[in-house]
Amino acid sequence: MAFFTSPDRFYACLGDVLTRIQKNAPTVADGVSSSRLLIRLKCTGPAAEIMLNGRQRPFQISFGPSKLRPDLEMELSGDTLHRLLLHEITTKKAMAGGLIKVRGPAWKLSPLIGVIQAGREFYPQALQKHGLAR
Repeated sequence: MAFFTSPDRFYACLGDVLTRIQKNAPTVADGVSSSRLLIRLKCTGPAAEIMLNGRQRPFQISFGPSKLRPDLEMELSGDTLHRLLLHEITTKKAMAGGLIKVRGPAWKLSPLIGVIQAGREFYPQALQKHGLAR
């Protein structure tokens, strides 16, 4: 069974993490904005999409399908993202194991990797806040 039982729970928890990154990790937030990239996280289990718009300062977050064409897209399961944020698996191992599919120039992944790394600090708090802590 998937960790996130609905897109709403997924969006609430990840939205909290991304908002905390914007407020408390200015270096990471500036990295996304400086990249000038539209980055889409496309998840399965549950089906959900998060768009990070690095063309604005601070970077903008939108949830759900978007008509904007991303410069970079990372497709993964909600469980894989959950494990990445809990630091149970590294991004490198997830990519090598086929758990993450990247569309676009993979060499431009560093802003998104920074978001995942910074998110590890705030994710446990978001899980607790939304009643998802184990």
